[in-house]
Amino acid sequence: MTRFISAILAMGLVLGLGRLALADDDQDAKAVVDKAVKALGGAEKLGAVKAFAWKAKGKLNINDNDGDFTSKVTLQGIDHFRQEFDGDFGGSQVKGVIVLDGDKGWRKFGENSGKLEDDALANQKRNVYLQAVPAMVLPLKGEGFKVESAAEEKVGGKPAVALKVTGPDSKEFQLFFDKESGLPVKLTATVAGFRGGEYAQETTFGNYKDFDGIKRATKIETKRNGKKFIEQEITEFKVLDKVEPKTFAEPMAD
Repeated sequence: MTRFISAILAMGLVLGLGRLALADDDQDAKAVVDKAVKALGGAEKLGAVKAFAWKAKGKLNINDNDGDFTSKVTLQGIDHFRQEFDGDFGGSQVKGVIVLDGDKGWRKFGENSGKLEDDALANQKRNVYLQAVPAMVLPLKGEGFKVESAAEEKVGGKPAVALKVTGPDSKEFQLFFDKESGLPVKLTATVAGFRGGEYAQETTFGNYKDFDGIKRATKIETKRNGKKFIEQEITEFKVLDKVEPKTFAEPMAD
């Protein structure tokens, strides 16, 4: 259960828009970001987005056993987020909800619910932006992100350029982009688990598809400390004109 909760915290997605902070006026880093934004749909298209909704299905590995899950996410801006999930693990059905409403957050698993505070809230916000950046890249133009060039390497047997990024919480991660297409293909970061332990996390992105002019990776695989953790497929992705405010309210008890 602990690993399932930790996994859910790693599957969110939000957006952030704004100004790109470059280390020492790193024009190579700026070029990488600009190319990625263009590859994903362009600054005008991405910048006009107000809200998203998507569905996913996949497998979560717990103690070397795979369990199926489904997930439904709604988000608006950078700090309004709701995820509902349902998984069957060892014959036990687990349902839950995670909500972020600005600087407030809640987590509900079955009949257990609680407010996210202090480290739990901070870790959730980090997990969210680690998913936002490779999905849209425009968050790197937001205040609080510092971006600089890093060494190239191969991802999936193909050359990839890398960026070293310092997030709003002053923690670092690396993001890799396919050298030819410009699309994000891998992210590496140190993340906190549900109980506070740290893990070396590696996430790869592939099978990009076009959704009304925006490209989205539909195959996402995550490893922690080199072991399989989450495999998910995005089955539906769409832009929303508006979101009901109650979407981001505290989850109600059953």
